[in-house]
Parts: sequence; C-alpha cells; structure tokens
Amino acid sequence: MNHTSQAFITSAGGGQPPNYERIKEEYEVAELGAPHGSTSVRTVINMPREVSVPDHVVWSLFNTLFMNFCCLGFIAYAYSVKSRDRKMVGDVTGAQAYASTAKCLNISSLVLSILMVVVTIVVVVIIALNAGRV
Repeated sequence: MNHTSQAFITSAGGGQPPNYERIKEEYEVAELGAPHGSTSVRTVINMPREVSVPDHVVWSLFNTLFMNFCCLGFIAYAYSVKSRDRKMVGDVTGAQAYASTAKCLNISSLVLSILMVVVTIVVVVIIALNAGRV
C-alpha cells in the first residue's frame, strides 16, 4: 500500500494528473513476483477451441417421429437445431441455453408419452375385462 501511495504522490507533485493505469500495473506486477522495473503484465489464458455442447438433435428427432406428445418433440427439435446453429457460429452460451431448453422439452415429451402409453394399456385391459363379464 505504501508503494502505490508513493507513486500517486510522485506523479501528483510533477503537476500532471495521476496515472492510474501505471499504479494498477505496478501493483499487479508486485503481486505476481516480477521485478519492479517491468511495466507491463501479460496474462495468457488457454481456452479449448471446441467446447462440447450436446444439442440433443437425435433425441429430439426420435421424439418428433415416434412420441410426439402435443408437438413437444417438434418444438424440442427446433430448439436443438437452434442450439447447433449457435454452436457453429461460436456462441457457446446461446448454444447451451437452447440445448437446455431442448433437453427439458425432450424429457417432458418422453415422460408424457410413456404415461400416455401406460394409461392406454390400462384402459384397454379394463375395457377387455369388463367386456368379458357381460
């Protein structure tokens, strides 16, 4: 803290406005342990080129073709295609948002379709049992 206050007083004493960027850089250099004489700090962050974002296109297509309960499979397919488009453009955040929506719609479509099949089987069995009694 004493180091930054000295730099502020030194630059203010010369009649010029204080150089806040220089003070910030010197503080960062002191934190990193580099020599005090260097004035620039370079930070390199290695980012992976391809971030894996599942777009659920195949699952959405399956729900669209076979178990399209209230068109949820088709809507999920539309969101999956949007997710793939965002991924191709490089917008990872947008791709993740669309993929998440497609996943929720696919789960909803799958659960509702399975419930519909189970209810249909139960109703057919009940009708068949009642028809056998008459």
